[in-house]
Amino acid sequence: MTDDVCVLDEAHFFIYGCLEIPIVGEEEPFIWNVWVSLSADNFFKVIDLWDEPARVDLDPMFGWLSTELPIYPDTINLKTNVHMRGVGLRPLIELEPTNHPLAIEQRNGITRSRVDDIFRLVEGDE
Repeated sequence: MTDDVCVLDEAHFFIYGCLEIPIVGEEEPFIWNVWVSLSADNFFKVIDLWDEPARVDLDPMFGWLSTELPIYPDTINLKTNVHMRGVGLRPLIELEPTNHPLAIEQRNGITRSRVDDIFRLVEGDE
């Protein structure tokens, strides 16, 4: 396990990425840092190109969201696409466009007020 990848029991493969949610009227998104499971084949493709600029040329890879975000209904196993970015940048995690509140927020964006609410809700869970 590192800060970026994890293998459990030589059978489960995870990558750490950024699930970005646009903030309406702002340039910088709100970011959830999340773990996503990948198939072994895709995981090893990523590992083989981890330090190579060519990793940005990888096609998006299917994954399952593997982080429970406590302020939403169950987020475990939401379908995702993992988009590799330049060396030194965590992958971009794109949710499948469903009616799940997190997917809706990723598609439509959130207000600054919602960001403040998220911080209050998350701080209350600690």
